[in-house]
Amino acid sequence: MQFDFTQQPGIKRWNADLIKTAEPMISIITPFYNSGTTIRQTANCVFDQTFPFFEWILVDDGSTVEEDIRMLDVLANEDPRVVVLHKKNGGISSARNLGIRNARTEYILPLDADDLLEPTFLEYCWWMLSHDQQASWAYTESCGFQGMEYIWKCRFDPNKMKWENLLTATALIRKSALESAGCYMEGPRYYNEDWHAWLRMIAAGYYPVQSLGEPLFWYRRSDTGVLSKVTTSKSAAKGNKRLIASAAAKIHDPNPAVIYPQPMQYAWAAPRLSDWNRCFRERKDKLHILFLFPHMEMGGADKFNLDLISGLNPERFETGIITTTTAGNSWIQRFRLATPNIFCLSNFMSSRDYAEFISYYIESRKPNVLFVSNSAHGYALVPWLRQHYPDLPIVDYVHMEEWYWRNGGHARSSGAVGACLEKTYVCNSATEQVMSECFARKPETVITVHIGVDASYFSPETVQPGALYRELGIEKSRPIILFICRLHPQKRPFLMIEIAKKVSSDIKDVAFVVVGNGPQEAELRRTVQKEHLENTVYFLGAKQDVRYCYRDAKVTLVCSLKEGLSLTAYESCAMGVPVVSADVGGQKDLIDRSVGALISCRQTEAESFDMRTFDEEEVDAYVDAICYLLNNSAAWQEASLGCRKKILSGFTIAQMVCFFEEEFQRLVSDATFRRIRRETAAHLEALAPLAEELYRLEMQLQCTEDDLTYNTVGVGFCGTETIPMKIRRVYKQEGIWRVFQKGIAWIRKQLGVYY
Repeated sequence: MQFDFTQQPGIKRWNADLIKTAEPMISIITPFYNSGTTIRQTANCVFDQTFPFFEWILVDDGSTVEEDIRMLDVLANEDPRVVVLHKKNGGISSARNLGIRNARTEYILPLDADDLLEPTFLEYCWWMLSHDQQASWAYTESCGFQGMEYIWKCRFDPNKMKWENLLTATALIRKSALESAGCYMEGPRYYNEDWHAWLRMIAAGYYPVQSLGEPLFWYRRSDTGVLSKVTTSKSAAKGNKRLIASAAAKIHDPNPAVIYPQPMQYAWAAPRLSDWNRCFRERKDKLHILFLFPHMEMGGADKFNLDLISGLNPERFETGIITTTTAGNSWIQRFRLATPNIFCLSNFMSSRDYAEFISYYIESRKPNVLFVSNSAHGYALVPWLRQHYPDLPIVDYVHMEEWYWRNGGHARSSGAVGACLEKTYVCNSATEQVMSECFARKPETVITVHIGVDASYFSPETVQPGALYRELGIEKSRPIILFICRLHPQKRPFLMIEIAKKVSSDIKDVAFVVVGNGPQEAELRRTVQKEHLENTVYFLGAKQDVRYCYRDAKVTLVCSLKEGLSLTAYESCAMGVPVVSADVGGQKDLIDRSVGALISCRQTEAESFDMRTFDEEEVDAYVDAICYLLNNSAAWQEASLGCRKKILSGFTIAQMVCFFEEEFQRLVSDATFRRIRRETAAHLEALAPLAEELYRLEMQLQCTEDDLTYNTVGVGFCGTETIPMKIRRVYKQEGIWRVFQKGIAWIRKQLGVYY
């Protein structure tokens, strides 16, 4: 997903009820000179920081515009953490140095009056510095905006810093290190004062810790800043070059930076409880739900996560997200529209600290419910969290069982820790049945909650017909079959090719349109060329808005080897497009003869994963169903009307969100749940150190997965890598899940009323 530079932080306020009167731990220092036009947005970013323990020192450097000066008093009256200092005009270095001298804390953050911060910037940097006592400053990936738009994703290189400034001024700096290097040099009016300071700190042996993966700092590019003066004035440029060269010449054998993300590492250490003892929340009249996910990527599971978090009533709920895998998080900006509390752990810490951070989050926010979904780290931590947080309800959501990975995937994990969970929600009735029949869950503890679709957004009335035909450049008389998915072995895209070949032999002008990308895209394109299907199968790539595709389509094809309940099926039905689907997972909850057709799957995921030969009868069944709908206008019309009707009867996002709002309230207030939680925690305490040992084993297993995976077709635990058979042998040799399940079985026996 392309980065959206219009989604600037500070345009709107989150107005979270965070404490504002506690002793500060960070001093933000902002030089101010006639900056009234930009300071409001910068202030919004500062006030909305998720880490509230700061003072903001605004240094008025001899401003001459009375209205701008009055704005400083407005900000000071608005928030008690604001401190305003006034001085004669002396330049940005002297203003920063005055702020440093008046700072009450050990951590300094220089922030210009026109730059912006994402809400978690302070917390990321504070965590990195507080957990690496040898590092002297911490900073994140950044982006330029306004005059120039770019993402600055440059790894720190102390030698390259001698001739190129790889850093911005905005980083969290240890005050002692900055002072020992002489702070910011005063004297020259226009020079790269931040670059010069960094060079002197590097020469003194100091080094940073750097977070890559999220641009949390926004640098405003303008024609009136100090940087523009340095580059446009020949005398300033010459003096600046001399100063930088002099500072760079003093650097010898510099220390490298600590840079995140890093490869997963774990040395059999026990999970650590945080010693944090301050609560961030000033008021507690809203329920705080903490979500533990692997990532925020395009796909049905994360679409459900986004819909749920976005849909919760902000007057009653606040939310936070922690992600636990190293992933691109291409949807992070979409999630940032729903909550400011987003922490991608791999971007600012080692995997050995994940448990401590989750504990820190619980201690600092006091969440009312922990919601786990698809996170292997999260599941491994559940018994440990239950042991140490007996009053915290813990629930999970399972999208499907995956027999090709861990012999059940996250469904198996959910079953293994089931005694420590209040409830498990699943997206379809088939998975609900699997949870009880295969993973020993009591039926009353597993509930089907369909993920739903926005029926007002996905409606044929919202889109004019014809756009897809124009994009493809084909005649409007040609019937279109949509294949919308990630091009991945689970979706069997090569079965789609076989179906397309046979349908096109019966209906000459049919067009199969592939929407999506993925690890098998290149190979699929080559296959289309080899089979001479270029005028039958068309590729559009990934699309953010696919409604126009549904609007012109006649049928949507879902021939997956495995599904929970396909998001594509929801969207297609909402748009009134019949679906021909494999009868896998929970597809039968939505797809039947009234909306299309279900086709028996003649392959098994455990044995047939990524096979390229297909049962002839299965291919023919798809072909017959598609051709029937295309050749019978009355049948197609009836199915199209049935699609929309079925969605409105019980498959909307609004219905799903309403269920969870009531469920979260019940989990918190139900006395029976509270008693069972405490009993479970007591039994786990008696079994100590079982819970932490289970976490150790899981972390070692994930390290083994990292070592054994390789990049080919794109399957696996993080959704981007293949798990070879060698890993399955490791599972059997280690016997990890057998140990896990034996321990949990003992707990179940003790809690007979519950399990």
